[in-house]
Amino acid sequence: MTTTDPTTPLISLTWTDQETGHQGHLVIDHLVRGVSSGGLRMRAGCTLEEVAGLARGMTMKEVLHYDPQGRYIPLGGAKGGIDCDPRDPAAYGVLVRYLRAVRPYIEQFWTTGEDLGLTQDLVDRAAAEAGLVSSIQAVYPLLDDEEAARRRLADAFAIDVDGIGLDELVGGCGVAESVLTALDRAGVAHRGTRVAVQGLGTMGGATARFLARAGLRVVAAADIKGTIANPDGLDVEALLAARDGHGTVDRAALRAEDRELPADAWLTTDAEVLVPAAVSYAVDAANQAGITARWIVEAANMPVVPEAETLLAARGITVLPDVVVNSGTNAWWWWTLFGDIGADADEAFAHTRRSMRALVDLVLARAEAEDTTPRTAAHALAADRLPVVTERFGRYR
Repeated sequence: MTTTDPTTPLISLTWTDQETGHQGHLVIDHLVRGVSSGGLRMRAGCTLEEVAGLARGMTMKEVLHYDPQGRYIPLGGAKGGIDCDPRDPAAYGVLVRYLRAVRPYIEQFWTTGEDLGLTQDLVDRAAAEAGLVSSIQAVYPLLDDEEAARRRLADAFAIDVDGIGLDELVGGCGVAESVLTALDRAGVAHRGTRVAVQGLGTMGGATARFLARAGLRVVAAADIKGTIANPDGLDVEALLAARDGHGTVDRAALRAEDRELPADAWLTTDAEVLVPAAVSYAVDAANQAGITARWIVEAANMPVVPEAETLLAARGITVLPDVVVNSGTNAWWWWTLFGDIGADADEAFAHTRRSMRALVDLVLARAEAEDTTPRTAAHALAADRLPVVTERFGRYR
């Protein structure tokens, strides 16, 4: 389906794998200079509606990082999703066939990469098998020096920081800086502030590392097997080292004082900050009642449903929205590719911290001034910037 109505996506389609019956979805919400950006996720139960919401969020993430002085020019928003458990033995074949089916869109309109359930290495391998030059090849014509830009991004992806790839860390750096900005505005000390994280994959694991190194106490971390908790603080580095490829922690790495609790125990943990960093729709109208944290910081996409957010706001609990909080990974790709930063970890972290702090501060200040939620403030800021970007660069050209 295609449309010219600005309130609906430009392109929305569903593909069915003839070999397994699994379905995949693609939504291109908006184009800038004829190109859009947004990751590809794989999870059982992924729907077209979910992908459409994520694509709209990508449109906002792109324009929220618009800097008129920067080399990185925001793209439009898009998203892909495959309804399949990534642990299914058939999953890789489904991924390859999906990429082959949507190959014309990736070649011309949609730049994509890892998201929930997939790693960038896996996406790259499947993209090559599907006949693609790269999962981000649609952006190449917009680069001043394609060869130098591709080499710079490849060099950045090759950087390892204390056992974890730079590409896996920048997003968590941005989430952590969002938390720290909120604490600073509220006059709350970093050291000793308690955090519970749902998900120890790419985003959750990196967030836990940066928060622990900033002096916060990570008291609970949940994965598919359950919640690991310790009111005195978890050994974050040991847990990260004991993860498998899906972010599941080997329980043999736990200390005697660590406790194993049910999967949803992270929600009701006695902590000031909750970081949902795994699945969408994790916090709903029912389970929000047990939350006592002061802040919920959305490292995952769409983890708090709208009705729950309304109820949380009425109880004085602030939700920092995904369109701001987890936008750092996407921005880092383009800062690096377009040349705003080089292939250097210190430069990447410094730029991410500076940009995320400025954005979060702006959103929270607007929310306070207009007596609204941070999400409403972020959406308003995106709505202000989108026409400016579109007028300057054009939607299709």
